Amino acid sequence: MHKRRILVAPLNWGLGHATRCIPLIRKLEEKEFEPVIASDGDALLLLKKEFPHLKSFTLPSYNITYTSKGSLLKWKLLMDTPSILRNIKKERKATKKLVEQENLSGIISDSRFGVRYKHLTNVFITHQLNVLSGNTTFLSSRLHQKYIRKFDECWVPDAPGAKNLSGMLGHVKNPGESIKYIGILSRFEKKTLPQKYDIMVLLSGPEPQRRLLEEKLLHSFSDTTQKILFVRGVIKEEECRHHNSNLTIRNYMYGSKLEDALNSSKLIVARSGYTTLMDLAKLEKKAFFIPTPGQFEQEYLAERMTRLGIAGSCTQNEFKPEKLKNADKFYGLSDPGFVCSFSGLFSLFEGE
Repeated sequence: MHKRRILVAPLNWGLGHATRCIPLIRKLEEKEFEPVIASDGDALLLLKKEFPHLKSFTLPSYNITYTSKGSLLKWKLLMDTPSILRNIKKERKATKKLVEQENLSGIISDSRFGVRYKHLTNVFITHQLNVLSGNTTFLSSRLHQKYIRKFDECWVPDAPGAKNLSGMLGHVKNPGESIKYIGILSRFEKKTLPQKYDIMVLLSGPEPQRRLLEEKLLHSFSDTTQKILFVRGVIKEEECRHHNSNLTIRNYMYGSKLEDALNSSKLIVARSGYTTLMDLAKLEKKAFFIPTPGQFEQEYLAERMTRLGIAGSCTQNEFKPEKLKNADKFYGLSDPGFVCSFSGLFSLFEGE
């Protein structure tokens, strides 16, 4: 019997959008759909490594980069808006071609506004119904919600109630019927394993901020006596080496190896990206967050985790290894516990 083909297209902005699509792709396969992957850059490379048996296609790149000074990020993104809008038009043309070429039955776009087609069912995935941008938050949220309404449904990877992970980002007063909460999305499962590492550093995100944090942390931990696993978050074959044998460096880790490493680490040091929060909540880990400078969303999530007594945090400039001494005083992350019926969720595509 012909399986319905569903296009899954995550944004290439760090690796978070791609990694949270991994459990969704697995669920689609489990429910007898045939996922087709589309993205660009490292996000596409990651998904091709995770799903080498699936068809994959390259979409136009947004070419989003950060500034080295966080305070300038918002203004750079505003300057990049015309380029992003042009890319959305390119995405729509590429999507139309893929629909016709691959006989698609539906589309799931993770934060790619141009990946939709008027004659199919289109789903948009985001944890940001509200987009924080400082004194322009109202405007950025309204514009984002306007784009979301172009899709048939919006799936929010979080719990709908008071016990949730995204706070004000993923929750509005009157969400409407097209907003569906689908629980946290994580490719990992909690395992009871012997503790192998005192600290695991898990880097991600666009350049140059990923590199700047990497340099700062490698310098901070250069003489450490603790066992540290340092995952750089770059997809390269050539590995880095360090003079300190207590510091194990990996460019990137995949699948079960990454899952086991996280489960066997006492404390995770990472950006406060939402996908990272979901993964650590699924694994019930203690964490310390260093938000990307100038990224209001990550700054809000890190501050919220600290305010709720869940995980410590500080700015990139403020970080010193001594900041990690109080990590045990925080509760650690946990799954809000909302379970989604994926059979019901995917029934949206069965009428196509």
